[in-house]
Amino acid sequence: MTLKSYNGVFVFSLIIAIFFIAFTQSSCKVSYGFQDAKSIPDSLKIVKINQITNKASYVNPSLAPALTDRLIQKVLRQTRLQQTRGDDAQWVIDCAITSYTISTAGISNQQVNANRLNVGVNIVIRDNMTQKIIGKYDVSTPFDYAGSLSLQQAEQSLLDQMLRDIPDAIFNRIFSNW
Repeated sequence: MTLKSYNGVFVFSLIIAIFFIAFTQSSCKVSYGFQDAKSIPDSLKIVKINQITNKASYVNPSLAPALTDRLIQKVLRQTRLQQTRGDDAQWVIDCAITSYTISTAGISNQQVNANRLNVGVNIVIRDNMTQKIIGKYDVSTPFDYAGSLSLQQAEQSLLDQMLRDIPDAIFNRIFSNW
């Protein structure tokens, strides 16, 4: 080995050592972990998630009840909160499907080859003790499907994804400050 290659190895080793010392001795620690439900106040113990209503111009009759069940399950699994159906809740969460729209997502050879179903949900969180609204949010979740499918066919094929993605979007908007 020549002196030039020793200098290159030395410089590289020095840079690695400096980075190692800087990151291990720094008083500023960075955490990249994801914490679900990080914005839940410690005093909050009981919530009431009302049945999701459907106020969209097109109504998929089975979607709202299934979304309600999935949202309740998600809250119970991923938080320390208890669900009630009575008036003893500290927070009341109301959700409404406000839009259920279809648009063209892709065109090829002057034909539609992909469509997008977009489901919008309005969320209102009310403090049950003060009767004040503490949060109003809108979430919108897109679902792409083949342009050759009818809406009914697309709804059948997208149902599992919708029942996963929409409650996730609602949960994240309410509890994770996203």
